[in-house]
Amino acid sequence: MTVIDLEALRKVRQPVNDAWTLPPESYFVGSVFNAELEKIFKTDWLCVARQEQISAVGDFVSIDLPAQPIVIVRDKLGELHALSRVCLHRSMAIIEGDGNTTRFTCPYHNWTYELDGSLRSAPMMEGVVGFDKGKCQLPGFTVEIWQGFVFVSQADQPKPLAGQLKQLAARLEDYDFSRLEVIETLEFPAAYNWKILVENFMEAYHHIGIHQHTFQPVYPAKKAFVEYNRYEPWSILRMPGQAVEGGVNMFPNLKPEQRDELFAACVYPALLFAASASGAFWYQLEPVAADKMRLRIHVLAFPEIAAAMNEDNRAELKAAVSMIHAEDTEVNAGVWKGLQASVTRQGRLSLFEESIWHLNQLWLDRMYPHIT
Repeated sequence: MTVIDLEALRKVRQPVNDAWTLPPESYFVGSVFNAELEKIFKTDWLCVARQEQISAVGDFVSIDLPAQPIVIVRDKLGELHALSRVCLHRSMAIIEGDGNTTRFTCPYHNWTYELDGSLRSAPMMEGVVGFDKGKCQLPGFTVEIWQGFVFVSQADQPKPLAGQLKQLAARLEDYDFSRLEVIETLEFPAAYNWKILVENFMEAYHHIGIHQHTFQPVYPAKKAFVEYNRYEPWSILRMPGQAVEGGVNMFPNLKPEQRDELFAACVYPALLFAASASGAFWYQLEPVAADKMRLRIHVLAFPEIAAAMNEDNRAELKAAVSMIHAEDTEVNAGVWKGLQASVTRQGRLSLFEESIWHLNQLWLDRMYPHIT
């Protein structure tokens, strides 16, 4: 990994009122991304699905974790598995997309696997010395469900996730996230570093700029504040504002102050979700390289609300998501270009970017734990 200047990293470690951004090299240098694969994405919990997407026997969802294609599937006993979807024979992906199936058959040579990852059959392998299909099993990873989100960890013995998110769960209690379902999904190109999107998502300071005609009148930047626990892998940004006139309250149990605010949350490193009285959204990130990720934005709602929506309602919802994301795309792409300019250096953080400071500390904890 390219060595980033230690003094620059120490500036990131300063208290929030004296802190700087991550050095530009943290975003675009390939060896830094490769180190993130080992120190972050292969050790932290990664969100891969919603539980309702894999509720029935045989339901599956294919996901590309950074450097590891997997499939999430519910087996015949109702157990949930996270399996490598790389065939044990010649490394072909055994499945793509999502759906329902009784088994997985590799399209290359028809090796077939049961839903628990055991090898069912391997055609024309007779006479191969020492081959025993009964000992062949797709590698599996640890699965945990939190607030309806399905997480996977590639670590050998990961620390249970729920215990790390108790305080965040308490703040979400009135939203009943576990009952929400994906009702619409939009996919967008994202040719920039994953951290740029996470940072933009977790601060309202930019409402005064790119969102001055959309979010800023409703959720003013100056009212936003951050709640976090330094020793837990999450951050939450609360944006007090005003309820949209004539809007529908999709969360009937909200307190008065919650009905007038938007919140954004990050479970480190890459689960991003947000909610207001008018709806909830999940940003699903799949980093591919330092300069690329797959980005899907999912609209979440209670089943009974989704059932009452017509096509016009859904079209309006998707249009609103696309409009806001188009504004964010403009600045995310602009930051990506600017970070690679020859004279670009670290910048100072505003106190209204406290969540970025918190996420930067988590990044340093994993990447450069000796920097204190």
